[in-house]
Amino acid sequence: MAYDIIVLGSGPAGLAAATAARGRDKSVLVIGNRWQDSPLAKAERVDNYLGLPGLTGTEMLETFYRHAAGMGVEFVVGKAISLMAWNGFMVTVGSQVYEGKALILAPGVVRQAKYHGEEEYLGRGVSYCATCDGMLYRGKPVAVVGRSSDAPHEANYLKSLGCQVTYVSPQPPVGLDEGIPYVKAGRLAIQGEQTVTGLEADGALIPCNGVFILRQAVAPTDLLPTLETQAGYIKVDRRMATNVEGVFAAGDCTGVPLQVSKAVGEGHVAALSACEYLDQKPEQ
Repeated sequence: MAYDIIVLGSGPAGLAAATAARGRDKSVLVIGNRWQDSPLAKAERVDNYLGLPGLTGTEMLETFYRHAAGMGVEFVVGKAISLMAWNGFMVTVGSQVYEGKALILAPGVVRQAKYHGEEEYLGRGVSYCATCDGMLYRGKPVAVVGRSSDAPHEANYLKSLGCQVTYVSPQPPVGLDEGIPYVKAGRLAIQGEQTVTGLEADGALIPCNGVFILRQAVAPTDLLPTLETQAGYIKVDRRMATNVEGVFAAGDCTGVPLQVSKAVGEGHVAALSACEYLDQKPEQ
């Protein structure tokens, strides 16, 4: 599945970018959470967006989404868990891989401090994808760190594979299989030797061979370690280009002000710049 442009993020910046790119006749795939899960959807009233005063956040996002869908934008609901830059970009979502010639980052603000041991044991017991790695732990004890709305569903899936699942999160999960033990905890640390041996949850050790950390999104700098940032935001120029060739960024991820109008404008600029980049790029 190959596209001219892949957009990571389904908020105002991502939808604006996708719509603008379709206006230039580029094939576009948007990867992100449901638009209903966007922080903007919780806004009771938005009065500062030109021409559309008084809408709720849900009404505004639905308008944006319908516009993008009507332009032929394609959507995949899910989170990008890995990204490889080679002759374009290959983005993994669950067990599927999508290819794009250019990439627009519009994930909003992804604020996530890493747990102790998370980076050290990534790939050695720590995983961000139950669908990808669940079969490796069939018959073994695993801990699911639930930090997203779909984490209980993923935990249920691991149980169906034969994993011995313990679910850990600060708040009681919704939709978790009754047969899966739940541990309420917020302070977490991953323990191990050569590989993961346990998860420490508020000081209590949960022995396990694997820890699945399921967040709403993976930070762009985790997907692209060479991505340059400034004060915690993705660094871009006036064209919304990053320091990585073929990668553009827009919206809250590029810094303040965190406003819908700014996100939409940057998304439009990022799309036009990505289209220009593709039009000037020699055919492979």
